[in-house]
Amino acid sequence: MSTMVAPPATPTTSGISLSERAANHVRDFLTHRGKGEGIRVGVKTSGCSGLAYVLEFVDQVDPHDVKFQAHGVNVFIDPKSMVYLDGLEMDYVKDGLNEGFRFENPNKTGECGCGESFTV
Repeated sequence: MSTMVAPPATPTTSGISLSERAANHVRDFLTHRGKGEGIRVGVKTSGCSGLAYVLEFVDQVDPHDVKFQAHGVNVFIDPKSMVYLDGLEMDYVKDGLNEGFRFENPNKTGECGCGESFTV
């Protein structure tokens, strides 16, 4: 009698997606900067709900970062933030005089009233 053993489970990630508007905004900003490999998305402890999104330009790629590409833009995530950001959808919106990135995070379980921080 032979016993079949299932292979070990491997973690899967959906990654991060950028809308075409968000990708165009990042690409335009990188072009005006004159340098940059893409953007890094992460989280930091902040605000009344606990976590806040952090965006920064990447001039030097960290070999530990997880890399995704959306509409020709490189998006980097540090591995520690991946658990909070997996499946994140980023858009760039203009609403009257306000404009900025909008985050749709399937891992979010709550957010503060002002929308500046979130809970997972």
